[in-house]
Amino acid sequence: MAFSTVKVLTTHHWNKGLFSFSVSRPASFRFVSGQFVMIGLMVNDKPLMRAYSMASPFWDESLEFLSIIVPDGPLTSQLCKIQPGDEILLGAKPTGTLTLDALLPGKRLHLIGTGTGLAPWMSIIRDPEAYERYEKITVQHTVRQVEDLAFRDVLESQLADDPLVADEAKQKLIYDPSVTKCPTWTDENRRITQRIASGDYPLDPEFDRVMLCGSMAMIKETGALLESLGFTEGAQSQPGTYVLERAFVG
Repeated sequence: MAFSTVKVLTTHHWNKGLFSFSVSRPASFRFVSGQFVMIGLMVNDKPLMRAYSMASPFWDESLEFLSIIVPDGPLTSQLCKIQPGDEILLGAKPTGTLTLDALLPGKRLHLIGTGTGLAPWMSIIRDPEAYERYEKITVQHTVRQVEDLAFRDVLESQLADDPLVADEAKQKLIYDPSVTKCPTWTDENRRITQRIASGDYPLDPEFDRVMLCGSMAMIKETGALLESLGFTEGAQSQPGTYVLERAFVG
């Protein structure tokens, strides 16, 4: 596997099990909003790499990632210790199916994610093309606890500080978080699959387009629900009305 060494620029620990970090971006590194790349560390003199979606916009000079921390995980137990100035490995070739071109034209885009499945949405919602294609864009992020709502301030502000899409996001971006394990959460606290199945989160294949990223259980269950509603899975070679990242599903 081809990879380069990049320098860690920033780190932010959201809680004991979730952190984000940014790294320097090689001049030759290009990606499309929603794609992922392999990143990792040298462990026992061998590269240990895992797939991570870019959370940064395609135009940014740095690359940002969102990661869980698995205490016994061979990679994340070490990756969570990185500090600015350290170096990590970055794969040379980004890829992935969570791209705007994998969807047929529509009116409303729903970015549905659980946990770190939020990362590709953070890239897509800072892409001006997304606002050119859709009248409304909803980021639906389901987590267990309130402290798992990474980038909450940025999303609640509707990207107010974004240099390219702040005006469009103010008009078109909707942030819809769900917290399932917090009894004091006053907003909708059911899983997104329950909301879709009950009709409380209405979706119409004629107008709505959906992207899915997160846990395998959520993706498979939501995909089945979408199929039952008449949605068809898409890819860049054959766009559809919903798309998921199969590299994370298996």
